[in-house]
Amino acid sequence: MAGAARRRDGHITQERMLEEAMAAIAEDGLAALTMSALAERLGTSGGHILYYFGSKDLLLLAVLRWSEAALADERRALLARRLTAERKLDLFLRLYLPHGPRDPRWMLWIELWARIPANEALREAQRDLDRGWQEDLEALLTKGVAQSRFAPMDTDEVAARASELLALLDGLSTRVVLGEQSGPAARPALDAARSAAALLVPRG
Repeated sequence: MAGAARRRDGHITQERMLEEAMAAIAEDGLAALTMSALAERLGTSGGHILYYFGSKDLLLLAVLRWSEAALADERRALLARRLTAERKLDLFLRLYLPHGPRDPRWMLWIELWARIPANEALREAQRDLDRGWQEDLEALLTKGVAQSRFAPMDTDEVAARASELLALLDGLSTRVVLGEQSGPAARPALDAARSAAALLVPRG
């Protein structure tokens, strides 16, 4: 749930800053997001934002963590639903893939991927966020195997298939965000993801 724009002492909440940063990325793109531009949108100073986040890199990381936390809640709610494993897997694919070329979450991921080799904090954050998707997908597949909805796989196979599917989803998502899914011969990312999932995780 969105936080109030300002606390009682008049200061803008961190959550409001994260919400506005994500909205700015969606509207104007990541390159246009500067501390001063975000401060102007919020009606505050760049120094106030720097007080909370320290740098643009840390602000972007905080926005990504905030966005991913909301998706983690959605994943867990999905795993708890009374649906077939096949249906859950399809909804998982939908949740992972971007909504379109200007999806702000995926624009953030691509930007941060480029910075990760030189930044240990970003590298560790990526591991943490990726681990959540991996563990939840493994749980989904394990339950599907136990229910005979998916073909038999042992624990190592489940982990390998989940990792392979997530890597493929990363590639498809990047193509969508970079605008490489257009044209008469282009195949929608969700269709490609479904086909790959059917090969990697055959039905029981």
